[in-house]
Amino acid sequence: MKREGRLKQFLVFCHRNSIVDQWKKSAKMLGLQLENLETYTESFSLKSSDGWIVTYQAASRNLNSIRNIFKHFAFNNLLAIADEAHHLGITPEEPDGPIWGKVFLELTDDCRLRLGLTGTPFRADNLAFCSARKVRVQAKGELIDQITPDLCVEPKALISAGDVRPLEFHFQDGWVEHSYKGQPDREVSPLSKEERETWRARNLRRAIRLADSSSIAVQLLLRARKKLELIRSKHQNAAGLVIAKDIEHAKGIANLLEENGDTVELVHSQDPEASERLSLFQGSGAKWLVSVDMCSEGFDSPRLRVVAYLTTVVTKSRFIQGITRAVRMSLKRASLESIPRQASHVFAPADPLLMDYARNWTSSKPYLIKGDDSLRPIEGHSWIPKGPSLPMEAVNDGAGEMIRMGSAELPNFLKR
Repeated sequence: MKREGRLKQFLVFCHRNSIVDQWKKSAKMLGLQLENLETYTESFSLKSSDGWIVTYQAASRNLNSIRNIFKHFAFNNLLAIADEAHHLGITPEEPDGPIWGKVFLELTDDCRLRLGLTGTPFRADNLAFCSARKVRVQAKGELIDQITPDLCVEPKALISAGDVRPLEFHFQDGWVEHSYKGQPDREVSPLSKEERETWRARNLRRAIRLADSSSIAVQLLLRARKKLELIRSKHQNAAGLVIAKDIEHAKGIANLLEENGDTVELVHSQDPEASERLSLFQGSGAKWLVSVDMCSEGFDSPRLRVVAYLTTVVTKSRFIQGITRAVRMSLKRASLESIPRQASHVFAPADPLLMDYARNWTSSKPYLIKGDDSLRPIEGHSWIPKGPSLPMEAVNDGAGEMIRMGSAELPNFLKR
């Protein structure tokens, strides 16, 4: 559009400072100069830049000054881009509701075009968001709003084109013992087969704990280590990511990996240098990156080839965000690998919800905005919790077989 004379410059909004650097580097590869608007000074000319970038938080904090910076611009020649647009929730009924969406709309009101980019076309609070087009459809006799994208690129298409890696899943199965408090009787629950929601959740909480060498979490990590070592024989700087439950859990995982001779980068939100260390990870020699929730959305490190998912968060969006850190391709690796690309690997406890998400992660479905429903499936999941909540606790676990699951079926000519 710039070459055709329909746009002159662009303005990018994103949700995190580390993403600012990624956008600037990507723009430079395209021959575009992208400036950080938050560090704006009179020393650089706005009109000489191809575009500017600012975080949603900084835009909200400096709304008036940013408005003044652009007061001399013809906004009908400007493209506004909302990165991870699902952060921009809009609720007309609540003036004091989410602020980022309102700020984005106000600052870009006169732009020629708004472009919303996201791999997560829904919000936990069920709100629609900026740059999302709602279409009213009828589903099972009920009128429902559906978020309909102008362009949707499914992972399976990207895998077939060689733009991203396929994933192979390794689910560590096992059993968990439950006991009534103060009573000797115990009941064994299989991790992959449990359908009662309260038991399933308790099983997962137990399964991610670091116990003895026969426990589910430890066996999962040891097998993930072996897989990474095998990958590094061909991809020398390949690395692994472990997504932990909390900071103490992450520290325990880091200690376990270090005891086995691995180099580990531990990153969490309470570390003041976390963002800087995260940015440096791509060029570092660390084998493993252990984090709680800083590496799921927007983090880009193509050398990640193994993900160990050891958290109790079982929403589809968080799981997909976590595992797809390992599908990124670098230009260097793309020149060395044929299509389909070499697979990356995901290790996780054999939780029924996670296994279900893995079966269809390569397909995208429209998101329906519904009202509250006490039996509403979790993000489109068809399974409704069964059985009463029982006063039991998970007291022991043990690793069993590994359940393997491939990625999407590829066309035959791509298998050659």
